[in-house]
Amino acid sequence: MAHNRIVVNLDRCTGCYSCEITCKMENDSALGEHWNKMLQRGPFGDYPNMTRYPLPTMCQQCADAPCVHVCPTGAMHKDELGLVWPDATKCIGCGYCTMACPYHAPHIDARLKRSSKCDGCRDRLVDGEQPVCVEACPLRALEFGLTSELTDRHPDAVRSILPLPDESATRPNLLILPSPAAERAEKQGGSIVNRTELHL
Repeated sequence: MAHNRIVVNLDRCTGCYSCEITCKMENDSALGEHWNKMLQRGPFGDYPNMTRYPLPTMCQQCADAPCVHVCPTGAMHKDELGLVWPDATKCIGCGYCTMACPYHAPHIDARLKRSSKCDGCRDRLVDGEQPVCVEACPLRALEFGLTSELTDRHPDAVRSILPLPDESATRPNLLILPSPAAERAEKQGGSIVNRTELHL
């Protein structure tokens, strides 16, 4: 089955927060909860050659999704589009998905008492639209399309970069084009930023 994915081009991203803001508006996510969050990483290096970079983050729609594996009711599942999301009719709000995800993507909605997370804008995809974060990006730092086409178009894309966990943990399906600043930070080995700091 052909699946769609998002490419994040960090060389174009300015950290404007358009993706984060429109995602919250589209999904009416609760205060303090983010399905898409703009992280500002750094500073890295020594003065005066310090650097930083913005990193938009959302659910990685992992091929080996730990949130799916630990869900006791089958509420968290991967659908026919390859998207991971919780079925509200089955979710009991146990929070196992939140604890298992190294990206901290699922949240327990304080109002509804059930799991809540990015579902890849599946309703928009069914209607032939793009995810709202991709559509909102003013500099087109987010690109949406078929995984096979995006992989061919961007052979240098990676699937993990500081502070995200190593790709071997979950086999994430988000592709990242690192900026020079992000590449320099990665080479420094994360002496300042710990990969476990990620909180959406």
